[in-house]
Amino acid sequence: VQLQASGGGLVQSGGSLRLSCAASGLTFSRYLMAWFRQAPGKEREFVAKISQRNNMLEYSESVKGRFTISRDNAKNTVHLQMNSLKPGDTAVYFCAAGEGNWYSKRPEQYDYWGQGTLVTVSS
Repeated sequence: VQLQASGGGLVQSGGSLRLSCAASGLTFSRYLMAWFRQAPGKEREFVAKISQRNNMLEYSESVKGRFTISRDNAKNTVHLQMNSLKPGDTAVYFCAAGEGNWYSKRPEQYDYWGQGTLVTVSS
């Protein structure tokens, strides 16, 4: 199984980025997909998740209204559109795949992880 995250970079406050995660080696449509992030010196935290059939979404309070998660089961990809970025969004962003139930928001509840992509938001 491989999850390949991409799309990170340096952006000014208020700007936008779109992260992508390409999955291979698994039956993608069976997996709950999520994005987490980890800032320096902090624990990995939940950002957003999307159900297997694309019909349920959930966001952390800190990104709600600014970020949008989406998936394409035909292309085995999941995306995170990030708008109105703030310096506090600076972190390494990870995509994750899990076979757990919808309520999974802790890192240990996910089975596979991408390598992470760095997002830096300057003020």
